[in-house]
Amino acid sequence: MSRRYDSRTTIFSPEGRLYQVEYAMEAIGNAGSAIGILSKDGVVLIGEKKVTSKLLQTSTSTEKMYKIDDHVACAVAGIMSDANILINTARVQAQRYTFMYQEPMPVEQLVQSLCDTKQGYTQFGGLRPFGVSFLFAGWDKNFGFQLYMSDPSGNYGGWKAAAIGANNQAAQSILKQDYKDDGTREEAVQLALKVLSKTMDSTSLTSEKLELSEVFLTPSGAVKYHVHSPDSLTKLLLKHGVTQPAAESS
Repeated sequence: MSRRYDSRTTIFSPEGRLYQVEYAMEAIGNAGSAIGILSKDGVVLIGEKKVTSKLLQTSTSTEKMYKIDDHVACAVAGIMSDANILINTARVQAQRYTFMYQEPMPVEQLVQSLCDTKQGYTQFGGLRPFGVSFLFAGWDKNFGFQLYMSDPSGNYGGWKAAAIGANNQAAQSILKQDYKDDGTREEAVQLALKVLSKTMDSTSLTSEKLELSEVFLTPSGAVKYHVHSPDSLTKLLLKHGVTQPAAESS
């Protein structure tokens, strides 16, 4: 039945489904996973870097984490070229708001404006949906720390802990069991590493295979976005006992 209705993004099937949008979500299921966890003093984002070949020059900049504005960052799962377009759009939106109102853009407003763009690509002919999901982490004076997840359909929602990409169902069920409402940022980092180590396809977790970033407030009250260095990640993995002996001997 689906074959008759899946050639266009703009046609509903008799069951009320948009197949092309569902296929875009399916594409994200094959991408490296990303996990976001909200804590009382910050938001933690962690992403799995898929090393497709040993010959690849490892990037010095982050592949999965992007800073959108001083108070908002995001983790990405899906087609990176699609993500770059949307990230640039979000950065421009945030700067326009700051220029016009002389204050940072509220996090949800930024997420909503980006999701409006995504939604347009599911409603007009000749366009394909963006094959990318985002986890947005940010802080604003209205609602404090926030974590949002958005998918190719243009839907978004606020989450306490969320997972996108490969094995996201398994990650989500572990998060559901282990997430604590009043956890600290350090506990959130520990939980994120634990979830990723259990759901990643590769056997051992090393600093080359993941990226970890945090959004938190400095003692002076400024919002800080911090990406952990490989050395810092190795220390964290050893501290929380996630690194397996096989990874250390290699």
